[in-house]
Amino acid sequence: MKPVSELLTQHDSMLYQIAPTASVFDALQLLAELEVGALLVMEDGKLQGVVSERDYTRKVALQGRNSKETTVADIMTRDVITVTPQTGTRDCMSLMSHKRIRHLPVMESGKVLGLISIRDIMDDIIAVNEQTISQLTSYINS
Repeated sequence: MKPVSELLTQHDSMLYQIAPTASVFDALQLLAELEVGALLVMEDGKLQGVVSERDYTRKVALQGRNSKETTVADIMTRDVITVTPQTGTRDCMSLMSHKRIRHLPVMESGKVLGLISIRDIMDDIIAVNEQTISQLTSYINS
């Protein structure tokens, strides 16, 4: 499998982020606007955590909290598992499956380069499998 750096080249270069002091409601609006499932929580250029739709569902909606009064810092995942640009996509899939997470920040030398999702990994696996099938079909038909 390819390194994560190749997946990042297929993304736009924007780091979708929000401040830990923002309201969960603002985070939800941004998630909807960007059509993504998670945001990097950044403060002073440093990664503080990740906030996702899953965090909202489990830590706000199901607990009867108010999304306009709850801050992102209150619900974000703080102990974020990260990968480097050299990490292979297969390793990312294994890590996501084992840790039951859907998003991985990609970091190098303390700097966030991007955020990959399980969808990115699955799309890559599907593309590789389709290419293999095409090559095998061509070989068989030769």
